[in-house]
Amino acid sequence: MKICFAVSKDEGIESTVFGHFGSAPAFVVVDTDKDDVSAIVNRDVNHVHGACNPIQAIGGTKVDAVVVGGIGAGALTRLNAEGIKVFKAVQDTIKDNLALFHQDKLPELTMIHTCAGHAGGCGHSH
Repeated sequence: MKICFAVSKDEGIESTVFGHFGSAPAFVVVDTDKDDVSAIVNRDVNHVHGACNPIQAIGGTKVDAVVVGGIGAGALTRLNAEGIKVFKAVQDTIKDNLALFHQDKLPELTMIHTCAGHAGGCGHSH
């Protein structure tokens, strides 16, 4: 399984999970089958707010799940349309969230959990 984590900086599995998918500077993909970790620079970081193209952001990399602090409705819809589930990070690092993911303890994000602009109410840092 390939799990994509939005991060502020690539530090492998010790990376801190970023608060918002669309504006994350980078992504770290953990392939749990191959025990492999790779990084991707966000290729869509300068999009207009609300117009995030998540598949472009991760460079077309095929992933099974995304873990992030927060995400907008458009990005969530596009990821879900590709069969990619999105989960909320509840710990700081990839390593800690990965452990919880394997225990089915990360909440799946749905439309009621998405960001409706950045005037507040998102519950994550930018």
